[in-house]
Amino acid sequence: MRVVFMGTPDIAATCLDRIIEDGFEVVGVYTQPDRPKNRGMKLAFSPVKERALRAGIPVFQPENFREDADVEQLRALQPDVVAVVAYGRILPQRVLDIAPGGFVNIHASLLPAYRGSAPYQWAVLDGLQETGVTAMYLCREMDAGDIIDAEKTPIGENETAGELLDKLAVLGAGLLSRTLSRIRGGEVERTPQDGSLATYAPMLDKTMCPIDWSKTARQVHDHVRGLHPWPVATMELGGKKFKVHQTAVVPGKDGAAPGTVLELTKTGLKIACGTGAVEIRQLQAEGGKRMAAPDYFRGHPLEL
Repeated sequence: MRVVFMGTPDIAATCLDRIIEDGFEVVGVYTQPDRPKNRGMKLAFSPVKERALRAGIPVFQPENFREDADVEQLRALQPDVVAVVAYGRILPQRVLDIAPGGFVNIHASLLPAYRGSAPYQWAVLDGLQETGVTAMYLCREMDAGDIIDAEKTPIGENETAGELLDKLAVLGAGLLSRTLSRIRGGEVERTPQDGSLATYAPMLDKTMCPIDWSKTARQVHDHVRGLHPWPVATMELGGKKFKVHQTAVVPGKDGAAPGTVLELTKTGLKIACGTGAVEIRQLQAEGGKRMAAPDYFRGHPLEL
């Protein structure tokens, strides 16, 4: 079975590694074009491109599939099935019609919940205790294709979105490999999604960063976890702006206004929320480095 793989970030690279290790015939890899990165703005390969080149697999990087030549290039690879993991491109119907075995997508949520570009981050932001990955067939509507299979995993109460993604990458890689095996054996069943149950997970942006202390302690904690490692929650204190990397839910103080600094402990800075309090464990002053909160405030004393 001839497989073409499409993907770009680390989660996709993990999935590509797995199907290569499991012996699937990957005849081509599609990934987004090289982009400038870091201060030097040098063109950088995507994680998927790095893995593909290491494995000696041809790499293709069209900006989109609007050009006939790009469509015909994919057709010339004669894929039986195309595996798609966080490719970052919308595929037109004429592309989806190329592979007789379909385009199989691994999505980082339990569909139809959290369709969209930031599914695992919103699962954390919303305080879910469980999420997972779904294997589905791509269709023209975003993340609305028929479901093949899914795998669940718990979300730890202190787990960040970045930590959850690492777990989902391994889970998704295994699910992709098993799904391709089932397609090869002709054993695939497909279940249409119930669109009435669909929820959406829009892209994150920096306007979401400021912490709203009027929320409950749990909601503030989930906000910090869900925005880590990007774009990272922020707060202002003493006229300075801080990125907040790690928090914990702790008991509050009756009558304290939301946003009030309650005390500096051995483990962090305690701040009142609408209900309860959170302890800021790790933060980063603007222009500074990430530090444990007690270490930072020993050098920058607060007036409480």
